[in-house]
Amino acid sequence: MQVTDRYATTEGRERVTVVPESLDDLWHLTYVVEPGDLVGGDTTRRIQRNDDDLRDSGGEREPMWVEIEVEEVEFAKFANRLRVAGVISDCSREDQLGFHHTLNVEERTEIEIEKVWKPDQNDRLDEAVEATENPDVAVATVEEGQAYIHTVAQYGTEERASISGSSGKDEDARPRSELFGELGAALARMDVEAVILAGPGFTKQEALNFIEDEYPDLAAKITTVDTAGVGDRGVHEVLKRGAVDEIQTQTRIANEAELIDELMERLATGAEVAYGPEPVAEAADYGAIETLLVLDDRLRAERGEEGEWAIDVDRIIETTEQKGGEVTVFSGEFDPGQQLRNLGGIAALLRYRID
Repeated sequence: MQVTDRYATTEGRERVTVVPESLDDLWHLTYVVEPGDLVGGDTTRRIQRNDDDLRDSGGEREPMWVEIEVEEVEFAKFANRLRVAGVISDCSREDQLGFHHTLNVEERTEIEIEKVWKPDQNDRLDEAVEATENPDVAVATVEEGQAYIHTVAQYGTEERASISGSSGKDEDARPRSELFGELGAALARMDVEAVILAGPGFTKQEALNFIEDEYPDLAAKITTVDTAGVGDRGVHEVLKRGAVDEIQTQTRIANEAELIDELMERLATGAEVAYGPEPVAEAADYGAIETLLVLDDRLRAERGEEGEWAIDVDRIIETTEQKGGEVTVFSGEFDPGQQLRNLGGIAALLRYRID
């Protein structure tokens, strides 16, 4: 993410010009832009005419700059875009004011965002800017007869390939080299700067030996990690061990996995923890929160018309930070966020128990 301009406007609002550079950046903006904000950018629009003699031909769209007052925001991951919909409040054509419009924000699309910026939104923007320099990482997990490839992004992990081989126990078994060959070829086609090769036993080392012979340029990118499992389980182990952090220091998922494991361990032993909106709000008032965990889509819902909590989530965040606690906003796309959702979407690691 690039931030090219930032200045104060009125009533505590700031106008920031940003250029998202990746799918991660578009995902970050989903939790920055919210209803009531002003978002401006270049777009095209089919002109609506009221003059019967000048009816729209229906085919051509006219390029223009518009600013909309936001009503809805949607991260369309599979379309590689962020959709921001609302009513046009400013435009290079005055006759379009008041109409509804949707800005389709894609990578390299410059937009302006004017709003009252909340602390966690500023933190998220800073995180996206810092993450720009991070290498892209693939995690390949392999065991006898099976291999998986996942990519790691800030919105979650995604399985890119599942490769089946043979256990090697039958006389007619498929050669292990075929499994390694498919794995190496798939990794070589990916545009990544680093690969973590993980799994149980010696299979991963044999896979690495094969790749070193057949794909020496790819082998130079590979780091090996021991894990007990493969697939989703193996990736979770890699993240917990901090292997991705050594390569991609800004990867939020590794931190989320560590925090959710700590939360679950404390829950199992009855240690210092709170979960659910009311208990967490009480802990914040006492200054007892060491780390606040809140789910991104729950946070967004509570700031809008879909809110269900009787407490103000922004007050919890502000109180936590004022009293020396840290705040981590979890991605709902990844397993730790899903676990947090099962606990009500908000929890806290406490400095001490509250009876």
